[in-house]
Amino acid sequence: MKTIFFDIDSQLDFLYPAGALYVPGAERIVPTIARLNRYAAAHGIPVVSTTDAHTENDPEFQDWPPHCVAGTTGQHKAEATLLERRVVVPNRDCGLALDGAQQIVVEKQHVDVFTARNLSRVVELLAADGFVVYGVVTEICVLFAARGLLKYGKPVTIVTDAVAALTAEASERALEEICGAGGRLLRSSEIG
Repeated sequence: MKTIFFDIDSQLDFLYPAGALYVPGAERIVPTIARLNRYAAAHGIPVVSTTDAHTENDPEFQDWPPHCVAGTTGQHKAEATLLERRVVVPNRDCGLALDGAQQIVVEKQHVDVFTARNLSRVVELLAADGFVVYGVVTEICVLFAARGLLKYGKPVTIVTDAVAALTAEASERALEEICGAGGRLLRSSEIG
């Protein structure tokens, strides 16, 4: 079975207290995300890492405070989550050169990663039989990623100790929705 790991928005602005849109406690999941990404690389599993890459006056800032502005420190992925052989796929029409990449960083401007121009093409090219999802925020970007991946009709697993949420209640509702749609929950120790 060919699996793709999805590392959702593990960026400095979300993960650490100095970040522009810090998710309380998110720094605790960074080592787990790093282990999952390294596990994937060691086992030939592609990692698709989504990242916000906003413009200075991005429309999303009508709903959220400014965060992850392209080129700023806060927009960077946490260093521990980066793999050596990676490619960045911008959110514009472009060719996809994925050969040899351990990590495919897909830039986006909306909470729903499936609005990114190239994500569907990346998923189709990788031809996975299942998806493993983790990152931030459980009830927003992780939920949107899971919804989009479930539409492929293939198994979607959320790694519960590698996600962080704004509120426990919203996280619980999101995980219930994912399970109700056919997804499943595992801990990182159960991966592999």
